[in-house]
Amino acid sequence: MSDPLVLIPARLAATRLPDKPLAEIAGEPMIVHVWRRAVEAGIGPVVVATDTDAIVRAVEAAGGLAVMTRADHPSGSDRLAEALETVDPEGRHDVVVNVQGDLPTIDPAIIGASVAPLADRGVDIVTLCAAITDPHEADNPNVVKLVGHGVGPRRLRALYFTRARAPWGDGPLWHHIGLYAYRRTALTRFVALPPGELETREKLEQLRALEAGMRIDAVIVDDLPLGVDTPADLERARALMRARRLN
Repeated sequence: MSDPLVLIPARLAATRLPDKPLAEIAGEPMIVHVWRRAVEAGIGPVVVATDTDAIVRAVEAAGGLAVMTRADHPSGSDRLAEALETVDPEGRHDVVVNVQGDLPTIDPAIIGASVAPLADRGVDIVTLCAAITDPHEADNPNVVKLVGHGVGPRRLRALYFTRARAPWGDGPLWHHIGLYAYRRTALTRFVALPPGELETREKLEQLRALEAGMRIDAVIVDDLPLGVDTPADLERARALMRARRLN
């Protein structure tokens, strides 16, 4: 271990916020902010994977690297796998970090934190989670919960992911953060698997890996990054970036 490559899937086909990756925040497209945060993590090369020329041009204008992928991928993981073979056909990078393209204010430190648990050879995939502090989130099906048990300081082994409130009883509830670090071999295996029964029911792709017996560990982080899915989220991101620049 390890030679990570960071890939950021990005496409324009968002229904709640059209042309989302190109939305302007503090004078630059959102996808450029995400690319900058990933570069600041300092764990390896960063490449945006897209199916849109305009996104390629935006990233390259900022000094970044972007590659074109097919437009018919059913998921970001499939786009990731195609981009990986385009960028690194020799197989030099053995870890692939998937950063979602709608996290413009993500802390670079938590991107880097996702790689460390892969030092444990039993772990196939690493993700992130944060404690749920808002009681309304516990019953919100749009907030994905991670159910797991502790396997080390600030680290859980994921047993399940769900849109329901879980687990029952006293104790913390964990808000899943959709950032993943894959062993390259795990990503290859994952995208070759058929959709799982629970994945289809919960509409959560990561359940495919658990159903296939793959191990997912989660790093507990303090701050929940802002995901931009709606116009209101976009305004929040703009306000956060303005506040950072003033500070």
